[in-house]
Amino acid sequence: MFSGASNFVNGVDKTFFIILGISFFFLIGITFTMIFFVLKYNRKKKIAAVQLKDNTWLEITWTLVPLALVMGMFYYGYMAFIPTRYPPKDAMEVKVIARMWKWSFEYKGGKQSDSLVLPVNKAVKLNLESMDVIHGFFIPSFRLKEDVVPGKHNYTWCIPEEIGQYEIMCSSYCGVRHSYMEGQVVVVSEDDFNKWLAALPDKSKETKSEGFKILQNNGCMGCHSIDGSKIVGPSFKGLYGSTVELVADDGTKKITADSTYIKESIFLPDKEIVAGYQKGIMKSYDNILKKEDVSKIIEYLKTIK
Repeated sequence: MFSGASNFVNGVDKTFFIILGISFFFLIGITFTMIFFVLKYNRKKKIAAVQLKDNTWLEITWTLVPLALVMGMFYYGYMAFIPTRYPPKDAMEVKVIARMWKWSFEYKGGKQSDSLVLPVNKAVKLNLESMDVIHGFFIPSFRLKEDVVPGKHNYTWCIPEEIGQYEIMCSSYCGVRHSYMEGQVVVVSEDDFNKWLAALPDKSKETKSEGFKILQNNGCMGCHSIDGSKIVGPSFKGLYGSTVELVADDGTKKITADSTYIKESIFLPDKEIVAGYQKGIMKSYDNILKKEDVSKIIEYLKTIK
């Protein structure tokens, strides 16, 4: 607050303080009025009750005044919102890709980064795309918040006005690791940005197996790591051919993680759970993945030793 990190800060903050000021005015005013009437008309004073007749001007006043206040708040909010929908035609474009539970950013030429690096004082249009569920692209310091809906094109834009690092958050609950879905905006000078972009490797040209792409596109990497780290689900590293302890309704058992086990885990995830993990988190991919997709996943898992 009270920063000029982007071109939308002043408009949003002005609207916020106007609404906050009106709210405090009525909160304090109504509270003191209630206290005044409680003290003045306390029943111990035995003041006789009087039947009051309607007052037309009073009714008009308490109708028009709140209407004017609400329309005033709407006006300032609308004037702060409208500019966010009209990016300049020459704005630099960056694709924002949301998936459980990670942000990634794609620049011109297919270059990708896990951080959103932007040049200062340059308009940037952010094209939002979700690979799985609804997410909320939220940069508090920029006063930007926009829904990222699967299958729907959405966008936002801004002009970063201060060099520094800022937090990206997900504002829509998107699953068990929603609170871990964080990212970073790094605002640098235009020269530093051009050098960084030139040195950024083109990940779109990296050869990835079809099985890896299927896992990534279906959000599997959000729950299962490939480096051995434990997150929501078991790691894929060294999984194929290893001994796995399973927990079922009739007790525990140990099996070898072969093709049959992997297929059942994908299509019937709650039938048997790996010891140490929770039931009911993973959905069934029975109507999502085809048998040939599962075969490609299995071939990829065999390569992660």
